[in-house]
Parts: sequence; C-alpha cells; structure tokens
Amino acid sequence: MKPVPILFISILAFAGCRPSSPSADPTTDPSRPPNIVIFYADDLGYGDLSCYGATRVFTPHIDALARDGIRFTDSHSSSATCTPSRYSLLTGNYGFRMKAGILPGDAPLFIRPGTPTLASKLQEVGYRTAVIGKWHLGLGDGQVDWNEEIKPGPREIGFDTSFLIPSTGDRVPSVYVENQRAVGLDPADPLYISFTDNASEPNPFGNPTGISHPERLRQAADVQHSGVIVNGISRIGFMGGSEEAWWTDEDFAEVFTRKAEEFIDDVGEAPFFLFFPFHDIHVPRLPHPRFQGSTKMGPRGDAIVQMDWMTGAVVETLRSRGLLHNTLIIFSSDNGPVLNDGYEDQAVELLGDHQPAGPFRGGKYSIYEGGNRMPTILHWPARVSAGVSDALWNQVDLFASLATVSGYEVHPGEAVDSENVLPALLGESPDGRQAMFQEAFTYAYRQGDWKYIAPTDEEHAWISEVKDIEGGVSTSPQLYNLAVDPGETDNLADAHPDKVAELDQALRAVLNRPFNLSAP
Repeated sequence: MKPVPILFISILAFAGCRPSSPSADPTTDPSRPPNIVIFYADDLGYGDLSCYGATRVFTPHIDALARDGIRFTDSHSSSATCTPSRYSLLTGNYGFRMKAGILPGDAPLFIRPGTPTLASKLQEVGYRTAVIGKWHLGLGDGQVDWNEEIKPGPREIGFDTSFLIPSTGDRVPSVYVENQRAVGLDPADPLYISFTDNASEPNPFGNPTGISHPERLRQAADVQHSGVIVNGISRIGFMGGSEEAWWTDEDFAEVFTRKAEEFIDDVGEAPFFLFFPFHDIHVPRLPHPRFQGSTKMGPRGDAIVQMDWMTGAVVETLRSRGLLHNTLIIFSSDNGPVLNDGYEDQAVELLGDHQPAGPFRGGKYSIYEGGNRMPTILHWPARVSAGVSDALWNQVDLFASLATVSGYEVHPGEAVDSENVLPALLGESPDGRQAMFQEAFTYAYRQGDWKYIAPTDEEHAWISEVKDIEGGVSTSPQLYNLAVDPGETDNLADAHPDKVAELDQALRAVLNRPFNLSAP
C-alpha cells in the first residue's frame, strides 16, 4: 500500500515544539471575535492526562493549556458513545432525539442538511470553518458511490473545508475523504465497499480478511473486527479496489496535523472555526513510530502521547502565526475510556496502576460517570485567566454558549437542549448548569450532587461481558450522592424515594420536550 504523501518539512518543524506560555503573544483587536478550535479526543478518559492525575503517561502540551487556561472537573459529553456526542456538540440537541447510536460505516449523513450546527451558525457571521479528523456522522444519502462526489456531507451542514476518516479507524471505508471526495482513487480500479458486522462471510471483493488470513494480522481481533485487512489490521466490513489509496494508520498524526496547519494558513483575515476530532485513542491503535515505546502502557499509552503532540503542534502553529492570543481553544473527549475494544493490543495487560477513568466508575458505553465525565480544558489568553472550575456543564451547551462571543443568534427551535453557560466556561462564575440529562444505554439525570439513573428492561450484558466495563444498566432505579460517593457505589434509591420520584419526573420532562426536526 502506498501512504498519502506527507510534507515532512512542515511536520518536522513541529517535532520540537515545547509547551510554552501563550501570554507573550501580541494583543489583537479586542473587538474581533475569537478564532475557535475544538480538539476532540476519542475514548480518552478523565484520568488519561497528566494534568488530571495520570502518572504513567505525560501530556505536556495539553498540560500547558490547562496551566494557562481553565481545567474543568465536572464537564461532560452528552453520551457515552461517539456519534451521539458529536451530534450533540454540533447541534445543541441530545442524541436520543434522533435515536443516535454507533453508526455503521455506510450510514447516510446523520445531521440533516438545513439543521443549524455550530459550524453553520459561525459561517453566518463570517467564520471560515473546517473539520479535520474522525467524522463518524455518516456521509451521503445511503447510496454512496465512493468514486464520485460524496454528498450530502460536511459542506451541507456548515463546513467550508473537510478532511476525514469517513467513519472510524476500525471500519471501512479505510480511505481519506477530502472535501467530499475520496483521496487518491484509481479511476481504472474503482473502490467498492460492503459493510457488514458479520465478518465470517467471504469478502465479496476477494481481498484477505482477518478470518481467511489471520497470519497476516499485526493485532488479533474479535469476529466483528475481522473483515478486510488494511495495513495489517482487519476492519469491520469489506472493501476492494484502489488499494493505493488505502490509508496507513501510522500516518494519521502527520496527515491530520498538516491539514490543520494548511487550513490555518489559508484562512486569511477571517475568524475561523477548526473542529479537530482526533482518531486517537480509538482502536485500532497504531501510533507513528516516533511515539511507539514512549510509555510503558503499549499502543494505548503511546497513542495518548501522539495525541498530545498533535495538540501541541497545532497550538504552536497558532502561536507562531500570532493567532493564539485571541483563539478560544477547547480540549475534551467524546466519551469515556475503553481498553480492549475489539483488538488485542495489550491495553489491559500493560495498564499497571493507571486509572483511565480516574476516580469514576465505568467507561465508554456506561451511564456511570466514567462514561461521560470528560477531561476538559478551555484556553483563551485574551479573556480567560488560569484556574480550576467545578462548574457543571455539558458539550451540548457549546452551541448556546459560544453565540455571545462569536456574534450569531440562537433562534427559537434551534439547539433545544443547549444552555448558555458562558460565564462558567470563562471562569467568570463558579456556577454552570443546575441540572443535566445524561445518556448511554439508559438515561440519567443530575441535579446538583444528586444523580439518578433510570431503570430499564434492556440488559446490554455485552458491556460487561465483552468490554469488561460496568455499564450501570439495571432494572431497578439508582440514586447516588456524588459529593460523598463519586464512585457511585452506594445506591440510595430505597432510602430517598421522594428524590427518585422528583428526578425521574425531571428526566421525563427532558425526554418529552418538544423537538421539531424541521425547525430552522
């Protein structure tokens, strides 16, 4: 396979970037709206960064953002899986309203064209917008010819520029898509995709799979992840044709960092919004050789170091262009951590005393705090002073909260679940939300320190049996006081039936909130 060409001179300039204080940047016009950059890690837990207590992995570039910005202790993704969280961040609506789940690789565009998004609202007030990295929000209309223009896509929901992994690293199609066209295809050898979770079927395109040729695998995989082999890793689904365009996982860090640098350099005088959803630290984990062996935790730990480098490289680009002072940076993750998520990469065996979810119970797929309490940092030298905040807020709130600083208006019917918590985000108030809805494979409701988890008849035993994570799914109600029990070990539902009833009623009110899909 032939990797996508890299501009190595540009990338190597980043290799020596050091975490330095951005406060030395020249002051920009205070009336100019800030540039906005959202770094969005994948499967990164609350305890996976050194600024959140990790000792077996060191993340100096992200730590520098935390040192000079605000580090939040009670910030949340809206869901414990990736597609709903991304949908909520961009639209200001909870994922359950669209029955959001983990999308297959051939899913149509999940955010319907015409739906207001953070990107489209910023476009309206003059921002240039880009998404670079892992997408996993669907593409096309469900009948995609990957050899033609793929639409609708990011352009139709507000992004001027896009360079994507279409779905996830463990799913086909395993090619880059730039501005809605697959990169590097051979017209004489078209790309074909057959998406299935049943990898035991023969590949219709004749390529080796993890089941037919396990000896070719660099990491053993479960049956679901044993489809077509790309770069020595079997994926979910089958693929054939244009093999020169198939990606090499180890190139992700350099390819995406270069694309982010190009976007920043090409923007000109306009303010910009860069949504940078990393592939790291999602499976399969194959960091660049530069980072291999940088921790004692194997590929998962090394991927965290790679993600930290990517963050530092983009921040250094902003600093060197004189843009960092008035750039509002948010660093967070889409959901909690998972160790073995389909591939054997020694994430479990080499974990040691590292705690990916920090002091919290659960992880990815879980309604417990480990599923959606995220390491979150806001950095904006022009306006924000360094500190630590315990304010409660949710990524769904970014839609309403960023309106004031950027100048767009949130109209009735838009972002029905988003609250303006800007004073808390900027460290100007210790208070964020008073209450918050949470979702995984059941629902929960926060009110102050109280957390109620609704009962469900759906078992979802695979969360614990396959993923080895406590999912929090139960046929009985659960009630926890997080102030004294952050690990959610003491169920107080029987002792406080009135509180259970109160919070269940509040949860049902969110579920029944009017939501008009066709609202402008």
